[in-house]
Amino acid sequence: MPAHDIDLLTDAAHAAGDIARKYFQANPETWDKGGGQGPVTEADLAIDRMLNRELLAARSDYGWLSEETEDDSARLERPKVFIVDPIDGTRAFIAGEKSFAHSLAISDNGEIVSAVVHLPMKGLTYSATKDGGAFLNGKPINASSQQDLNAARMLITKPTLMPDLWPGGVPDIKPNFRPSLAYRMCLAADGTFDGMLTLRDTWEWDVAAGDLIAREAGALVTTRENLLARYNNPEPYLAGMVAANARLHPQFIARL
Repeated sequence: MPAHDIDLLTDAAHAAGDIARKYFQANPETWDKGGGQGPVTEADLAIDRMLNRELLAARSDYGWLSEETEDDSARLERPKVFIVDPIDGTRAFIAGEKSFAHSLAISDNGEIVSAVVHLPMKGLTYSATKDGGAFLNGKPINASSQQDLNAARMLITKPTLMPDLWPGGVPDIKPNFRPSLAYRMCLAADGTFDGMLTLRDTWEWDVAAGDLIAREAGALVTTRENLLARYNNPEPYLAGMVAANARLHPQFIARL
């Protein structure tokens, strides 16, 4: 992988933020994608077009997987693939909330090797490269050192704590929420929270970038089945996501 792939993603993420600002709190045109997929706005589509154009112009041999582009199985033939969510947290964006993110990653034979998550309205840019550490606005970040499961501050929704999902016992933790899965994983990476957990099947573009950022910050990151995530699958979704430090992660997995 070229060393400057991370620079390419960073520049593209900031360009995405420039577009998002033009539409933010400006009543962008919005549609429902149907099938339970949620809303999409003209901002999502404008950002997607820009990212597709700029990233593939720079790396014409890479494949492409994005929430807002019709999937093309040709990506399965490419060792390296861009995995992109133009706006992660579209509902928050529509509501005029600042916690939406642009999530950009590169997969190399199923493994994420470069990642950027950018929150333009908060001035936050998370980044990571494989074996290169994780960073927030250019400064190194590390996952928390919390060891007590019941004292852990976790990003988890109330429905995820339903007893039938936890045969080993529901953890005694308080739900905390952020609308962007990518941002949740970054908050687990920088130690603001001790981890994040979602048990629902998850689209690859929601977690690809956050996966690498959290792992490079020292967190363990697996599916709810305790498997390392592999990316650029024919059906691009994963069996949930659990991210926490090496002491907490196995405690959550043991109860699932």
